[in-house]
Amino acid sequence: MSHPALTPERTAVITGGASGIGLATAQRLAALDMNVCVADLEGDSLASAADAVAERAKRGRDAVLAVPTDVSQLASVEALRDAVSDRFGEVALLMNNAGTGGGGAPTANYDGWQRVLGVNLWGVVHGLQVFGQRMIDQRTPAAIVNTGSKQGITNPPGDAAYNASKAAIKSLTESLALQLRDVDGCRVTAHLLVPGFTYTGMMTRFFEEKPASAWWPDQVAGFLLDALARGDFYILCPDNEVTPEIDRRRIEWAAGDLTQNRPALSRWHPDYQAKFEAFMANAD
Repeated sequence: MSHPALTPERTAVITGGASGIGLATAQRLAALDMNVCVADLEGDSLASAADAVAERAKRGRDAVLAVPTDVSQLASVEALRDAVSDRFGEVALLMNNAGTGGGGAPTANYDGWQRVLGVNLWGVVHGLQVFGQRMIDQRTPAAIVNTGSKQGITNPPGDAAYNASKAAIKSLTESLALQLRDVDGCRVTAHLLVPGFTYTGMMTRFFEEKPASAWWPDQVAGFLLDALARGDFYILCPDNEVTPEIDRRRIEWAAGDLTQNRPALSRWHPDYQAKFEAFMANAD
């Protein structure tokens, strides 16, 4: 079983498709005999990704399009849309996946904030604004997947700009799902992909080799396709260390900061360390 949009010779557009989860998903979709457009920044990585996807495609390079795209720029995403339309026509799957980190703390690194929000948040907004209504108007089965992060839900210390961008994507995608449900005859579904610890290009800055606790990008891509087949909205991925139950308990604790009026991010507050550990003790 698969999502009804994921059928042979229909088209998937994946931003951030030259590496990591985007590339792994592109390869899996190509193997399903879909047309795949890989969108990413111009460079050798984009060309190499197109070759890798074509190797998995039943129709080879005829089914693959690589489009240099800066998702932070509306005009660039519009050019992506036009290139896909000219080559393949309608779009069955839009995966707003491009992302970056290294933004910074709330009171520092203004340029980093601009860059991270430009790619992570505005990249998704641009994708929805440019492709969304067209996909609705097609009146054919289609899906929109936005890549979020657990950091946008539990908000751990570190990169506040990244956390804020991913929290906004969660909110935006929830609003999108509601909008699509309210459109008469709409056949487009919305989905929020929330990867676990995944060894992507962003992680190679910190780890020379894949940590044992991390998933490979292809594992996330497989989990995504299975979840789309089930019709899941929240696609919350585990990894080799964090189980679904651990994720649920962490998210419940984070929500409890608001409902119980605890200090913000009490999970990392020394006064709540023992309480948090006791709360998590029964999680598998």
